[in-house]
Amino acid sequence: MSNSNIGNKQPSLRKPVVLMTMGSQERKGHDYQVMTHKYITPLVDFADCVPVLVPTCCGIEDLETYLDMADGVYLTGAGSNIDPTLYGQENETPGKGQDKNRDLFDIPLVKAALKRGLPIFGICRGMQEINVALGGDIYQKVYAEPGFNDHRENPEDPVDVQYAQVHGVKIKAGSWLRETLGTDEIRVNSLHGQGLRNLGAGIEPIAVAEDGLVEAIHAPSLSPFLFAVQWHPEWQAAKNPDSIKIFQAFGDACRAQVRKSQIKRQQAA
Repeated sequence: MSNSNIGNKQPSLRKPVVLMTMGSQERKGHDYQVMTHKYITPLVDFADCVPVLVPTCCGIEDLETYLDMADGVYLTGAGSNIDPTLYGQENETPGKGQDKNRDLFDIPLVKAALKRGLPIFGICRGMQEINVALGGDIYQKVYAEPGFNDHRENPEDPVDVQYAQVHGVKIKAGSWLRETLGTDEIRVNSLHGQGLRNLGAGIEPIAVAEDGLVEAIHAPSLSPFLFAVQWHPEWQAAKNPDSIKIFQAFGDACRAQVRKSQIKRQQAA
């Protein structure tokens, strides 16, 4: 190889850095910030990204500092519900735990990440956070709404049964998700009592359950990649080709963000 070729060689692409916000959990009188293993491993194994776990218990003062590190944002599921006052409703599930610190961090995070054009991927609670951040609201009790099925798991069942693929999801024809998965319908698990009601500004449904409940969203007018699902593709993702493709798509979007940032730095040099 000539010296001129060496000089023109493009710098290697680093792995994307993805923010994952943690949630609150009380254990034996102590407050913990936690993130489940099952969410982290597919981000590493299939998206090929580097996770940065972000505490949500310290407010948003350092939000932009975290975003300066980031090539993407990944909002996971959790056992808590979003505070209904954030979408203009009274609490219909007072027996269900909330995580207001996460609410008050993740909602500004979504808005700030969109301003920067960062890829965003949400799962379950994460999808609901995105919807609320963009002005949408939530069915607090999907199982009590006329025409909808009960999408909750049986808490007495073994974990493998709870996360079994129990219903179909119809994918929008002509959508990027249809192209990515190569099918019009997939089977998914279902472990949620709440779901999207009115969609936030710019959000479009991209897949629905058999009862019509929105199960996946995107927002092509707002972001090159904002995608979220109500089911749990992270669960045993290695055994599910559809899940692998979803995480790979998010990883590809984050790599595109790395390239964009790299070009900006080269132009500024």
